[in-house]
Amino acid sequence: MCGFFAVWRKASRFGQTNMREGTARIAHRGPDEEAYAEVGPVSFGFRRLRVIDLARGGQPIYNEDGTLCLVFNGEIYNYRWLREELVQKGHIFKSDSDSEVVIHLYEEEGEECPQRLRGMFAFCIYDTVRGLLFGARDRFGIKPFYYTETPDAFAVASEAKALLGVPGYRGGVNRAVLPHYLTFQYVPEPETMFNDIFRLPPAHSLTCRDGAMLIKRYWDIKFNPTDRPLPEFLEETREVLREAVKLHTQSDVPWGAFLSGGIDSTVIVALLRELGPVSTFSVGYGDTAYSELPEAKETARYLETDHEEYLIRPDEFWHHLPELVWHLDDPVADPAAVSLYFVARLARRKITVALSGEGADEVFGGYAIYRQPYSLRYLSWLPRPLLRGAAGLVPGFAPGRNYLRRAATPLEERYFGNAFVFGEDEKKLLLKQKNFPPATAVTAPLYAQTRGLDDVARMQYIDLKTWMVGDILVKADKMTMANSLELRVPYLDHHVFEFAATIPARYKVHGALTKYVLRQAFCDIVPPEAVNRPKRGFPVPTRVWLRGPLQKKAASLILDKAMETYFHRSRIKKLLDDHVAGRADNSRRIWTLVIFALWLEQFGGNH
Repeated sequence: MCGFFAVWRKASRFGQTNMREGTARIAHRGPDEEAYAEVGPVSFGFRRLRVIDLARGGQPIYNEDGTLCLVFNGEIYNYRWLREELVQKGHIFKSDSDSEVVIHLYEEEGEECPQRLRGMFAFCIYDTVRGLLFGARDRFGIKPFYYTETPDAFAVASEAKALLGVPGYRGGVNRAVLPHYLTFQYVPEPETMFNDIFRLPPAHSLTCRDGAMLIKRYWDIKFNPTDRPLPEFLEETREVLREAVKLHTQSDVPWGAFLSGGIDSTVIVALLRELGPVSTFSVGYGDTAYSELPEAKETARYLETDHEEYLIRPDEFWHHLPELVWHLDDPVADPAAVSLYFVARLARRKITVALSGEGADEVFGGYAIYRQPYSLRYLSWLPRPLLRGAAGLVPGFAPGRNYLRRAATPLEERYFGNAFVFGEDEKKLLLKQKNFPPATAVTAPLYAQTRGLDDVARMQYIDLKTWMVGDILVKADKMTMANSLELRVPYLDHHVFEFAATIPARYKVHGALTKYVLRQAFCDIVPPEAVNRPKRGFPVPTRVWLRGPLQKKAASLILDKAMETYFHRSRIKKLLDDHVAGRADNSRRIWTLVIFALWLEQFGGNH
């Protein structure tokens, strides 16, 4: 796990000092080694976290004749098989690292090489013979890949902050995406909150040559539900996840796992325990309504792990926020990012690699909202105009009105992914900018790709393409790398997904239970309580704290003059007043503004 920075110089104004400054901004991603290289017009900077082949796995790395140079971030779990195949074809290796496999695979298969890789990755290769820069990002976007182009340079990096010093980069807030941030609590890819800095989409490659850039998809998410007996799905779930977890333990440094009280991490830890002793880590809060520590401790006891936990206080939660926002690059208004930062900090004291349960909900159908199509089945056959008329006849306070309204609204108009903070009318009142695109501008093109699928699969598709890559995986990568900890996510092994994509809706959501196949497949090796326990995620008491210990701090931050450039102060004040008085729960809205205000403070010098 590492961080890279590469600049293709169009002008000569970019020197070693600039390269070192940009690379220093991502030093937390690789505290073990620092290295640089210049190959033709391209300058490379690299920071390494030693995980595989500790002595010889450094980068930048070259092929046999020095015509290719690579910087790589991630882990390739099938690298041993690929290496054996490449050796048989005559390739000569200088190390046992997975990164060297990538450069030889490119040498053999060119720009088609990402299709052969099983793992999480972002990498960049300069090909001196063809005079091109080639990069790629893994299928789900587990690892980040940022790029920018100016009149003076084309540059790529593991984090956006490394690109802020690229010659000719002017900076600025990308105001066009601010309305989307308010809806989704993150900036939808490929945009960022920085003007003219973009993210390479997941499952895409990038080729830059002769001043032209080509971005191409090499894989896509496809659902293919099949009608098979439940026992077959249970057996295959056990097989594919056991294999994935075992592959994800390849490491020359100590590894362990994050553990909550839910089924996702519990299954991972149970499978790890089949391989040997496991260290597990959990965090929580003093209010038991917002803490999974008791459940995690009980699970650790059941699975006999070496377990450690940490209690997060409101004052340290707030104290670390500016640092966390800096690490995130873009504003991500998910309070669970703070929990993830603290559990990574706790784990890093003992291990260098952690396994976690990210992706299980999107892949196996785990979010509670995925039950909605099932709950609406009694009315879904009725004409929508009739349902809308019936909803209009029911008084606003009467039970059932919202149910009728949901049934009368097409999925494309009611589901925008797991996060939906500010609605369109709220944004019009809050934002000073006018005539911005609605949230459907993000989701409509994705829904167009899901025609013919059942509603649960369509919701999963939206989440996999938006919420997971924009929120879940951003905070997973950035909060762990902030602590120089490598995080691995077995549920997002593409072999796991391609199997799970064949599970029909009735086996994902079964009555009140989501992730039914996953729960039943491992019910014999996890605590009985975990099988039926509802999902809680990383619960954070922001609702309570914003009426208590964090109230004045948050108000001071979001009512600051800097925010008046973008928002109407009177609307912010009303959100605060209504929340404090208990007239509304505006905690998510307030938190979204808090994180943006901190982002302005952190990166304001670049705008």
